[in-house]
Amino acid sequence: MASMALNSPSSNHFVNDGYTSFSRVRLCSFSFESSLYGFKIPRRQLSLSVNETRTTRPKPACYSGSEPLKASSQSFDVVIVGAGIIGLTIARQFLIGSDLSVAVVDKAVPCSGATGAGQGCIWMVHKNPGSQTWELTKRSHQLWKRLAETIRDQGMDPLQVLGWKKTGSLLVGRTPGDSIILRERVRQLSEAGLTAEYLPSNELLSVEPALFVGSDGGAAFVPDDCQLDALRTVSYIEKVNRSFTLEGRYAEFYHEPVAGLFRSTSSGEVEAVQTSNNTLYGKAIVVAAGCWSQSLMHDLFRGSNVKLDVLVKPRKGHLLVLENFNSLQLNHGLMEVGYVDYENSILTPGLNDQSQTLSVSMTATMDTMGNLILGSSRQFAGFSTEVEDSIILHIWKRAGDFIPKLKELSLKNFIKNRNVRVGLRPYMPDGKPVIGHVPGLSNMFLATGHEGGGLSMALGTAEMVVDMVLGNPTHVDNSPFAAQGRCC
Repeated sequence: MASMALNSPSSNHFVNDGYTSFSRVRLCSFSFESSLYGFKIPRRQLSLSVNETRTTRPKPACYSGSEPLKASSQSFDVVIVGAGIIGLTIARQFLIGSDLSVAVVDKAVPCSGATGAGQGCIWMVHKNPGSQTWELTKRSHQLWKRLAETIRDQGMDPLQVLGWKKTGSLLVGRTPGDSIILRERVRQLSEAGLTAEYLPSNELLSVEPALFVGSDGGAAFVPDDCQLDALRTVSYIEKVNRSFTLEGRYAEFYHEPVAGLFRSTSSGEVEAVQTSNNTLYGKAIVVAAGCWSQSLMHDLFRGSNVKLDVLVKPRKGHLLVLENFNSLQLNHGLMEVGYVDYENSILTPGLNDQSQTLSVSMTATMDTMGNLILGSSRQFAGFSTEVEDSIILHIWKRAGDFIPKLKELSLKNFIKNRNVRVGLRPYMPDGKPVIGHVPGLSNMFLATGHEGGGLSMALGTAEMVVDMVLGNPTHVDNSPFAAQGRCC
């Protein structure tokens, strides 16, 4: 099996105690040099795992699930639970950046959660340079842009492959108070090294004619912000990952809910993930299950000595998509300044989810297919993904406040040419994702709680997780995202 160093005080975390039999893993090695799918891999010698199915069923040292054990078992270096944008990009980073084998497990299929319901914004205009997520977001955006550039260098079109567009973004406001906030935001972004400028209402009209903010309004403009299409991007990442299948380094286990874990009686480390159909052994386990991470971890460790409460909550959001919309054209991505306030609102301790007030702020983009995408709502409504017509109407009216042309149109006229995306964002009360090992389990890692920034922070998160698992220095300080002290 390929070697892997973990940030751990001891070297025997992967001793397979407590199991009755193990298959031998065949090793093969070869040299190659490639610029596969956007990243150059230097010529080197790789030891690749060719996984075999176990011929006998292992006896668990500790099994924390209620489902019956299955006979089919396979071994990988890394098992990732969750096939959203975070889980899939982590898998990709392991595959292109190491010689490790990877399995991805999901109860459904990619893009069936928050990833598929997003707007695809790779923006910095609404980010605070003083926040603890700033460096991670900035690093991730650099990696997205590098990927798009390399795809172009390889003779492909990032617009077609990723839905990638450098549109620039406008954070807009309509009042004198908004304008003060926006001027300050431009100052902060500029001092942080970004290209940004403040556009008063008359200049704003010339760059975005469909937008109206009144004589007192204006916008913070970041010309280098981009957007992508989540479905195209996930399809591309899956293609990258699957290219490693024939080498024996990648496998997908979709429509397989995780039922439990195997833990070693000697070290206590997690050694395998039990799904509805398979037992998947892994030297490292990464849980990237979005808003389901809390309930999943709670179920997996129920009755054990691991005390963990991943405080991720589902935060429901609606987007309205008007297909083939030709009544107006948007040149940039739009977001009202009020979005920043409710994006960072904190769940008040002691209040249940239903007590939180619904928030709707205007966001507007046009995708590569000419669809107008309007948002955005935020509410705590448990795990409900039901479409709420009253919220859709609220989104439509709010968009009309900034885009007057929409007030001339009736939403009823778009019944046949509209759809609604509803997603559950993985919200953390302190506004930061959880990225790092599970306290007390050095070979189990969390990567969750990105709220509405999963796509935006995906590549930076993937890089960070892989570096942590391999014991490499991280490009961005990972300490603000540690589970210790936040999930116990």
